[in-house]
Amino acid sequence: MRIISGKARGTKLYTLEGNLTRPTLDRVKESVFNIINNKIIGSIVLDLFAGSGAIGLEFASRGAKKVILADNSKEAIDIIKKNIQKTHLEEIIEIYNLDFNKLIKQLKNNKIDIIYLDPPYETDFIKQAILGLVEYGIIQKNTLIIAETDKDEKLTNIQEETQMEIIDKRKYGRAYIFFLKKMNRKEE
Repeated sequence: MRIISGKARGTKLYTLEGNLTRPTLDRVKESVFNIINNKIIGSIVLDLFAGSGAIGLEFASRGAKKVILADNSKEAIDIIKKNIQKTHLEEIIEIYNLDFNKLIKQLKNNKIDIIYLDPPYETDFIKQAILGLVEYGIIQKNTLIIAETDKDEKLTNIQEETQMEIIDKRKYGRAYIFFLKKMNRKEE
């Protein structure tokens, strides 16, 4: 795993041992970043299930103003800290070793431009996280959520439950990548 572009381009990253995390493949990461490239510079980014920190560090390397990396695992946080040092991006990174629900409550009413969600596939955390982000006012009119999951149906009914609409969806092997935004309310 490595940083693909920007200030830290080519930096090889540390990864977590075992199968507790599942790194996003470089080809998937590259495709996602090609799609959103014009939204990154100056943005505030939240990577809620950061694992090794690779996605958030890619945002930082490409010009995000601030990147919040969060993971519930102490081992993940230790790897994230090593990767931050290796990439020399310390100034713009905030790290939280918290459960995602607690962090969402703590970030209440913060303005976040891009939110990356890649929770463990076998959970329903993706839907829980989106519901919490909406409930606590973290999602603004122009906030972009990028959600990675292994099942198309994980985001069934998300529009009705959260007023978030799926604006794009891609499939890369086993992974589905959803791009969501707040629905525009039409004036009557």
